[in-house]
Amino acid sequence: MSSEQDHLKETDTEARFEFKKEERSAVKSDKGLTEEVVRLISEDKDEPDWMLERRLRALQQYQNMPMPTDWPGQPDLTELDIEEIVPYIRPDVDKREGVDDWTELPDEIKDTFDKLGIPEAEKNALSGVGAQYESEVVYQNMQDQWEEKGVVFMNMDRAVQEHPELVKEYFMTTCVPPSDNKFAALHGAVWSGGSFVYVPEDVTVEMPVQAYFRMNSEGMGQFEHTLIVAEEGSEVHYIEGCSAPKYGSHNLHSGCVEVFVEDDAHVQYSTVQNWSKNTFNLNTKRAIVESNGTMEWVSGSMGSKATMLYPCTILKGRGATDTHITIAFAGEGQDIDTGAKVYHNAPETSSTIESKSISKDGGRTNYRGLVHIADGAENSSTAVECDALMFDNESTSDTMPYMEIEESKVDVAHEATVGKIGDEDVFYLQSRGLDDDDAKKMIVAGFIEPITEELPIEYAVELNRLIELEMEGSLG
Repeated sequence: MSSEQDHLKETDTEARFEFKKEERSAVKSDKGLTEEVVRLISEDKDEPDWMLERRLRALQQYQNMPMPTDWPGQPDLTELDIEEIVPYIRPDVDKREGVDDWTELPDEIKDTFDKLGIPEAEKNALSGVGAQYESEVVYQNMQDQWEEKGVVFMNMDRAVQEHPELVKEYFMTTCVPPSDNKFAALHGAVWSGGSFVYVPEDVTVEMPVQAYFRMNSEGMGQFEHTLIVAEEGSEVHYIEGCSAPKYGSHNLHSGCVEVFVEDDAHVQYSTVQNWSKNTFNLNTKRAIVESNGTMEWVSGSMGSKATMLYPCTILKGRGATDTHITIAFAGEGQDIDTGAKVYHNAPETSSTIESKSISKDGGRTNYRGLVHIADGAENSSTAVECDALMFDNESTSDTMPYMEIEESKVDVAHEATVGKIGDEDVFYLQSRGLDDDDAKKMIVAGFIEPITEELPIEYAVELNRLIELEMEGSLG
């Protein structure tokens, strides 16, 4: 790696995320969501008729659904105009299916991912990597040892062509149907790119696989779809990174994640989302977990103008387990509304939710969560812990936990704390030689440690650095 890339990777996180490239597209749709746009996307991908039919049904559902505006304390979405968003931009690359050699990418796209450190991470710590630029995956690679064991890691567009039966069975059917909410329907109509991960029975993928999603163009929407299927007794860790530079007009990110965890399987899904302050981040993520399966969500959300993100787990089989660990950071002009939903639909299921939020300079964070324990889900347990840290009197942090308990033989615990950075803590650290800013950074690092310790070291360092930049007001 060059000395310039070393400098970007190790010292200048701000430069790594805030750079912009001139837009170069092979195909670019009109603004807005119309049947003509949906047909253009499907035709450009040479999709089978059944996928086009699904897109058109989702479009009809989207058109019949109202914009969500009646949730208590929800972020203001009035500035989001879908008719001004460009939903599809195919970058100008030679191979539509993506390449497996970084040197085959156009220089400006390769430079983007070099600056983000993705090729270096692949060499050091990953089983496979996918990289999406605008609306399509431009790079995809999986180590031979996992392909030989039957592991599939490819972009969703390719999966539609090569694994149609699996995609027909799992894609937006029982986990996240387009009818779930307006933005799920929007996604179902215009989705593009994303990851398909299939892990066969009793296979453990020992190093994580990663996908990185980069929005480069002003005024666009990114709608990647991630579908993970972990068969009985298998194990995989999927990591997702997201970023975009700041522009004057709004961008929209409305991805979808569907995870199927079969008996005794284990899936960890980790994401660090660093969108710019002109981006609306409105996602739908859900997992269905069968008997004795384990699902873990680890996520960090920051940077966007408004975020509405509530990963959901349905504990369907006896003994299924779910863990949510989340952190949200809101600065000036930001409303980060995150949380978790868990449905205990079988006996002896367990869930743990740990939420951390930080607000500064008038920003707002909110934990919005739901735990439902169905009648008959006896001997189940849940524990919810929400901690909020505020820097000043102008910032706010809210907690909106909902508990729906229909079974008496369960164990339920909830704890919430809200506090400001204390002068005594800062003074103590200053007496040990730290200045005011470094003292506050150390307090925040300790506050979020339960989150960062769940991430691979490279991503833990990145998350800490991003939060430091947010504290300094450096990121757009």
